Amino acid sequence: MNFQRKSTKIEINVRIRREPNPNFWQEKNIMAAVAAPSVELNVSVPASEEIKKFLAAEDDLPETAGLRVRVVPGGCSGFQYSLNVEEDSRQGDFIVDQHGIKLFVDMFSAQYLNGVTIDYTSNMMGSGFTFENPNATGGCGCGTSFSA
Repeated sequence: MNFQRKSTKIEINVRIRREPNPNFWQEKNIMAAVAAPSVELNVSVPASEEIKKFLAAEDDLPETAGLRVRVVPGGCSGFQYSLNVEEDSRQGDFIVDQHGIKLFVDMFSAQYLNGVTIDYTSNMMGSGFTFENPNATGGCGCGTSFSA
């Protein structure tokens, strides 16, 4: 799902020199709409079901609760993923709603998470969330960190 914040309006004051008289200046206010950044984050059905289980297991979560998806410095390749249940979004967050869950993404993480698909796998080796990240230029052998 692609989430975009509302566009931001910027007012610019411009002085224009009119020909043929170079001493005549005209001031104009120009309004321009600047598109705000966006983030596309995809969650598979199995991942959303697991997230719903985690949220349901928490006591007294408000309707505004969701899962914070972050990229933090660390791991052997430079960055690692972080998932935390939070009661509300923070100012400046992107809020992505998929399969009935809210995902909160901060501006720093958005640049690394754009286009990422979060999945949940379970097999004989274990279970957990996986991240398919088209922005990653490398990763570590254990699969818990990436470079971009």
